[in-house]
Amino acid sequence: MLLRSLGLFVLTVSLAVAPTLAFAADGEAQSSAGWPKPTRSVQSGEKLCKYKFSDGLHKVWVCKKEEPCCQWELLNNYVKCGSTITGCL
Repeated sequence: MLLRSLGLFVLTVSLAVAPTLAFAADGEAQSSAGWPKPTRSVQSGEKLCKYKFSDGLHKVWVCKKEEPCCQWELLNNYVKCGSTITGCL
């Protein structure tokens, strides 16, 4: 019974944390005070994307040069790199 409860707890925690880690854009950082530095440096063939949301939140993330920088306020200030084929869909 204890092993089963522990397994259920571990599964619940991993499911709660996984979306946060899996859907963060590469190098994503955020700040309300000003423009933050990305969590990793921009390499050759990449660009730094910046966006200020209407609530004052500043986000930066790293995309390939050919990919568009995409942001959605309606999806809880979600940012990502788009596709060269479908854009920001």
